[in-house]
Amino acid sequence: MSEFLSFLQLGFHHIADPKAFDHLLFVVTLCAVYRWTDWRKLLVLITAFTIGHSLTLLLAGFHILNVPKDLVEFLIPVTIVLTSVHNIWAKKGFLSLTQEGLESPAPSGTFSRSVSTNYLLALFFGLIHGMGFANYFTALMGEAGNIVEPLFAFNVGIEVGQMMIVGVFFGFYFLLAQWLKIQHRDWNLYVSGLGAGGALVLILQNILS
Repeated sequence: MSEFLSFLQLGFHHIADPKAFDHLLFVVTLCAVYRWTDWRKLLVLITAFTIGHSLTLLLAGFHILNVPKDLVEFLIPVTIVLTSVHNIWAKKGFLSLTQEGLESPAPSGTFSRSVSTNYLLALFFGLIHGMGFANYFTALMGEAGNIVEPLFAFNVGIEVGQMMIVGVFFGFYFLLAQWLKIQHRDWNLYVSGLGAGGALVLILQNILS
């Protein structure tokens, strides 16, 4: 197997590893506020997250950036809590309900500002999550000289894993919406609440350990 494929597999398995539960939880929470029909907006959102953590991974790969592991493990669940709160706040502040319980659009221009905020949050939080990926990658590379190709392959593997997570998430959401007629507002509140709860457990574990 070539070096490229080896590092691509390592990146994929890292994001799919149960030990990377915090990254998985963040991606799922990030998607909660979107419907499957919003796939274009979601694609840009995931791209913003990718740009953020790719930049951090690049800086760490060249030993320009080095953040303590304990701090990274604390900050990552914090980003999940903030994303959950933003999902719920944005849903309440930018979308309203009619008397029939159906969601109606927000005033013109308002939702677009909310979407822009989501992209900025994804980009910033991607920088933080990239530190978690970077610690693992730099440990693999050690003092190796040429890291450009392994770095690119590792990052591609992570992105493939992320897109798989997004696909499974929306497939599950689609089935629930079709079979159980679950409302998007309820789905967002449930997933965001679950994300916040899981992240708080991780924060407490980091504090107490």
